[in-house]
Amino acid sequence: MEEKFDVLNEFGEFTGKIATREECHKKGLWHRAVYAFIIDENKNILLQKRSSNKKLWPNMWDVTVGGHVDSGEFGRQALIREVKEELGIDIDDNDIKYLVSSTSINEQGDIINRHYNECYLITKSIDISDIKIQEDEVTEIKYFSKDELLKRILNNYDGLTEKIGAWNFLERILEKYV
Repeated sequence: MEEKFDVLNEFGEFTGKIATREECHKKGLWHRAVYAFIIDENKNILLQKRSSNKKLWPNMWDVTVGGHVDSGEFGRQALIREVKEELGIDIDDNDIKYLVSSTSINEQGDIINRHYNECYLITKSIDISDIKIQEDEVTEIKYFSKDELLKRILNNYDGLTEKIGAWNFLERILEKYV
């Protein structure tokens, strides 16, 4: 089944139009996305390594979980769905803390990705052995220490996706919560 997204205008307002993922990325239509960082009780941050078949940032370390918000869906619903799809874990509304919204534009090849992003924090201890990754999206998951991640960020995002806004928010999260 083809994914369909609510199309937004440049101000983040709903236009009443719905477009497929392909249309959004080909025409550069604004649409919504969510992402989250999972931080455990030892203050380690869980990241996923994107699969080699991803069009954007293959084999790069990425936010713990993320994805598009389907048409008619709320961001929190999309996040709960994405955590289940990508990591095989069940979370609920009580596990999620909304942090901030932002915009991002990424253009690579024939993809023009214009997102209104919602960033969340999930503070939950998850045993890696309980995770069942979605292999076409994720090749590996790993907990990183605060110091290791900050070092990568300061070292020109060493091995991390080019989601500069997300990494900047993570820096703020680590300052405030960790």
